[in-house]
Amino acid sequence: MESEKVAPLRVDAETAIILREAYHKIEALFRADHYGLYDYVRVVAGKIARVDAFYVGFLQGTSRVRFPYGYDDGEYVNPDTHIFGPNGQTAWLIKHRHTYRFAYDNGATLHAGVPVGDLRRRSGDAVTVPMFRPAKEGPDQLFGMLSMQSYESKAYDDNAVRAFEWLCEVVERVLTREGEDRESLRRLPAGDVGPNLLTSDHVMEYLTHRVASIREIAAEALDEPDVSTAVHTHLERIVDAAEHIQSELIEMLMETDEGPERRFSSLTKAQQAVAVLLTDGLDNDQLAAELGVSLNTVKTHLSAILRKYGFRYRSQVADDVRRYLAR
Repeated sequence: MESEKVAPLRVDAETAIILREAYHKIEALFRADHYGLYDYVRVVAGKIARVDAFYVGFLQGTSRVRFPYGYDDGEYVNPDTHIFGPNGQTAWLIKHRHTYRFAYDNGATLHAGVPVGDLRRRSGDAVTVPMFRPAKEGPDQLFGMLSMQSYESKAYDDNAVRAFEWLCEVVERVLTREGEDRESLRRLPAGDVGPNLLTSDHVMEYLTHRVASIREIAAEALDEPDVSTAVHTHLERIVDAAEHIQSELIEMLMETDEGPERRFSSLTKAQQAVAVLLTDGLDNDQLAAELGVSLNTVKTHLSAILRKYGFRYRSQVADDVRRYLAR
């Protein structure tokens, strides 16, 4: 049987050259650098058509959308989180599951949502492309979006829209592959490696180190011989603010409840493996099959876990372990 031929992307030759170069650079440079990935995609999109505003959004839960990256008229937009309503772009993408274009409704959907960037100006054209990841059952899961906007009307023709969709697919694959890699790690026996989940400790450590790098850059700039008095003052303020943030981040960790961690740490590695799986709601037979042990061994571990936790029900243990893993 002959393999099905993939239809070529219907873009002009100049756009195809831009996209081909972008693909190779993304593959080589941006697999672990999300900020760099989004920033580069924005630049590439700007080579194809006018892009005054650009943002990346991700859905979380049933009503939140988080924007980790955005640019508007050459200015970086602070990351933010919004509750989306029934009439904006996010709701539109969930309902229709394909690219939104300003021309569909003269921007009614775009302007019905939460404004991003410069609130004094209204976009004259926009293209917002949904991102999907494969689902175990049913249709692919919508998890995010890329949006390109222009303050000029009719900025995006079919060539630009197809190119934007192609770029979005590349970003989609990068992020999906990272998720698949993490899932592969989570499949390793919990008793061997422990839970491999993001916690508030990890977030705080990351932030502390990143703030430290900013402080070090500012401190190095202070040693430059030609720094003006005004710039020197601002750099000193940056160093001082960074030091305050680092100290405050560590103290914030002290406010967390240590009970869940203390109880989880009292378990043996084998018991921890059972406790982690309890958060998935597995019954005894499923626990035995997942861990490759006998039903009696599972029951023995559960009895020991309940005794160490001082709880009567496995659901209480599951809730406590979730609090520990979500620190």
